[in-house]
Amino acid sequence: MNRPRTTGQHLPPRMLERRKTLKSGKVWVGYYYNGRDEAGKRVEVPLGTDLAVAKAKWAELERKPAPVGSASRMDMAWTKYLADIMPTKAPKTQREQAHEVERLRAYFRGAEFEQITPAHVAQYRDGRRTKARTLASGQVMPAKPAPVAANRELALFSHYWNKAREWGYTQAANPVQGVSKNRERPRAFYADDAIWHAVRDQAATELQDAMDLAYLSGQRPADVLRFSSRDLVDDALQVKQGKTGKLLRILLTDAATGQRSQLGLLVDRLRARTVRSAWLINTPAGQPLSLAMLRLRFNAARDQAAAAHPELAERIRAFQFRDARPKAASEIDRLDDAAALLGHSDRQITKTVYRRVGERVKPTR
Repeated sequence: MNRPRTTGQHLPPRMLERRKTLKSGKVWVGYYYNGRDEAGKRVEVPLGTDLAVAKAKWAELERKPAPVGSASRMDMAWTKYLADIMPTKAPKTQREQAHEVERLRAYFRGAEFEQITPAHVAQYRDGRRTKARTLASGQVMPAKPAPVAANRELALFSHYWNKAREWGYTQAANPVQGVSKNRERPRAFYADDAIWHAVRDQAATELQDAMDLAYLSGQRPADVLRFSSRDLVDDALQVKQGKTGKLLRILLTDAATGQRSQLGLLVDRLRARTVRSAWLINTPAGQPLSLAMLRLRFNAARDQAAAAHPELAERIRAFQFRDARPKAASEIDRLDDAAALLGHSDRQITKTVYRRVGERVKPTR
């Protein structure tokens, strides 16, 4: 007959608790699994010092469900992912992926790694929908399929799973691998000169400056608003892209002709303003323009342009500030030059996503 345990009565069977008093006076607590090796000899397998983690490891050794009240290994891996990996990402990515994590955790709540199969992942992909909502006008927007959101969330889930394998939370194969993604159609809108000037003509001065700088530099809105006089070095506009960290130097003078480029002339004009500011894009009072301020000004200019040009209203309303970047890529003759300006190492991305007009070709005769 086994002797009744006198310590660790709150622990599952075959889990042991060891305590040591350190020189500092602090009490160290460790947990072990009371098991047997292949020869039947008793061995104690270390489970760590965290009781929740220890119970999860105990459950894996016992091949039993984890005790009630203990965190699942998936939850523990999510906690570590949020603490260790998420802070290394860009602020915007952190904000977006925080919502994605909430959705993924809710969908797979109660499951363990070994229970999730590619079929479950495919069900998530096919069933992902937006939330129904009511606009301020009272219009009801029904739920609809969200294929792009599903792709982004499953990409995050795949990265999380690979990290969990590295950390030892599971040895199960990544179920996202081999599951096809939803087909995505790149945005095809092209802001031709009629649309561009219709909105620009209605824009506040600081918005006109932002549109010009975004088009001539080919950079993302957030990067455009961060440009300052400190980025003007050796007759070039230095860029460190916020999304990718890519470093660029956009020349302000044509090396072959010695002529100032349109970007160089724009920079000269911005620096010659009466109200001086370190930022290239700012309000007449010298205040730097934020993304929220940019959005408000652009929406107002777009509404005014649509009212002034009813024949173009539908296309004007489809115009977004971010379309300045593909407009730049589309209007540069050589694909290599366009890819270099946008900071793409893969020309195919520039060609399929950002070049939104056909290539110039010669006729048969």
